[in-house]
Amino acid sequence: MTDSVEFWFDPSCPWAWMTSRWVDEVAKQRDLDVTWNVMSLAVLNEDKDVSDEYKAFFPRALKYTRLVAAAKELHGQEIVKPLYDALGTRIHPGESTDPAEVIPAALAEVGLPAEFAAHADSDAHDPQMRASHFEGINRVGQDVGTPVISVNGVAFFGPVISPAPKGEQALALWDGVVAAAAYDGFFEIKRTRTRGPIFD
Repeated sequence: MTDSVEFWFDPSCPWAWMTSRWVDEVAKQRDLDVTWNVMSLAVLNEDKDVSDEYKAFFPRALKYTRLVAAAKELHGQEIVKPLYDALGTRIHPGESTDPAEVIPAALAEVGLPAEFAAHADSDAHDPQMRASHFEGINRVGQDVGTPVISVNGVAFFGPVISPAPKGEQALALWDGVVAAAAYDGFFEIKRTRTRGPIFD
């Protein structure tokens, strides 16, 4: 049986990146039909009282979400995951904080023209980006972040993991998380993070 999975990510979020690598690992071993959707930490926090340091991150993050939203609208759903992978590889394990470096290289990798980078600074596709964001966040409530995952209609935030498990460990975590989330009265499980994202 094929499991229908929807995954909402902000390209800038290292924790979403870790979780996406885990979903990729599970998809190698299980029959998953995964749809990748953009969400935005900038939109999520636009009405919240957050630190100036965190606010300073949003303009850069918004460039990437706008770029992915434009790519989906103009080139279809099939471009979303390759573009996310191309961006995320440079942002996270590549540790690049400069969109002027990340975006042209990512566009070249997925075969989009260099001039497509202009979409990163355009709000033309913000309505679609915001609609995608709220489609994900409304499945789980407002007091969460990215990623949001829906498996066969059961949605949850996270999991927040580091490093991304491999092999049987990845499957065991998948089965446990999906089983817990499927219980209607299950809301939260949490402990303090003791490590940052560990990239392969």
